[in-house]
Amino acid sequence: MNRILIQHAKGIVQHGRSHIVRGSEMKQLPVLENAWVLIEGDRIAETGSMDEPFHHPVTDVIDAEGKYVFPSWCDSHTHLVFAGSRESEFVDRIHGLTYEEIAKRGGGILNSALRLQDTDESALFDAALERLEEVKRSGTGAIEIKSGYGLSFDAELKMLRVIRRLKEQSELIIRATFLGAHALPIAYRENRSAYVDLLVNDLIPLIADQGLADFNDVFCDRGFFTVEETDRILEVGNRYGLRPKIHANELDFSGGIQVGVKHNALSVDHLECTGEAEIACLQSSETMPTLLPGTAFFLKLHYPPARKMIDAGLPVALASDYNPGSCPSGKMPFVLSLACLYMGMSPEEAINAATLNSAYAMGVLGEAGSIQTGKVANLFITKPMQSLAYMPYAFGSDLIETVILNGKRI
Repeated sequence: MNRILIQHAKGIVQHGRSHIVRGSEMKQLPVLENAWVLIEGDRIAETGSMDEPFHHPVTDVIDAEGKYVFPSWCDSHTHLVFAGSRESEFVDRIHGLTYEEIAKRGGGILNSALRLQDTDESALFDAALERLEEVKRSGTGAIEIKSGYGLSFDAELKMLRVIRRLKEQSELIIRATFLGAHALPIAYRENRSAYVDLLVNDLIPLIADQGLADFNDVFCDRGFFTVEETDRILEVGNRYGLRPKIHANELDFSGGIQVGVKHNALSVDHLECTGEAEIACLQSSETMPTLLPGTAFFLKLHYPPARKMIDAGLPVALASDYNPGSCPSGKMPFVLSLACLYMGMSPEEAINAATLNSAYAMGVLGEAGSIQTGKVANLFITKPMQSLAYMPYAFGSDLIETVILNGKRI
């Protein structure tokens, strides 16, 4: 069995913690200083202080003097399977068009859907695998990937088959989400209910039967799906064992947070428009508020009120929203920088949000999110750093020296 010893680490970050963190606890980040980590096979076997050195036989030794050992980032919201980029819409927005105006002209999600419908499944897989290679080099070790750029019976299934292949071939922990309710296809603009019928009567039962998805998602917001439509789609998904993860309140106070909590959503994501009523609703739930500052940055939206949520005692998670239209980046270190700069989060809060809390938000808390005995050995070693704050501070630097996934150096 492969046995890797990482020794002389300046600190083991998120050491030994197994539960989500909320409110004032998010400011606390356990770090075991001057420490070692033992990896056996694909698991974290043991940790300890260099004051009590490890002397048992190993197959590989990594010296981490002056460096931090982090658990891999957990990116709990992405649209990583897509066909082609959308830089022309980027230019349109520079010239003054809004995201909603572009969508009404047939751009945005509908643009991506048309391209994906015409793209071969193998080509989609190859492009998505290349993107996975990119994000794992920036420290991501667990990732959720949504469908939603298919918007037809065949194309949604094609996307989910691609995600299944990625699960089988990638070293990352991957969870799949069905997002057939991402936008209303052009063909159904005069008959919304027929498209919802397609989702709940045909696609959801088939996807559940074939095991193609772990979760069920809806874009519940102004100009997309209503609370009533969302309620129906989530109810049927729950009936078939697909727990909700929902897009909510990105563009308006849509009621998306409330309907997500009603159906025990694992997470409600975006949340740029969140007030006292939404926070009160979340306080009595097991739903993780997941914030996507990369999207607010790229679309020039106001940022979600992370400080207000945390000060009210809520947990928050961070994710990238990697997609071709509203956040063409999956680099989680930059997400942490945005969270600190524009949402008032401390470095410790941002790291908690991008590890343990985001692991919960994609249903992998038992496997990922911290460096704890028995968890999957997905972690990375930084270059020498003076403090943890350097991670979000040096947003343009490549601070990761070594990536280990499933107990193997990448």
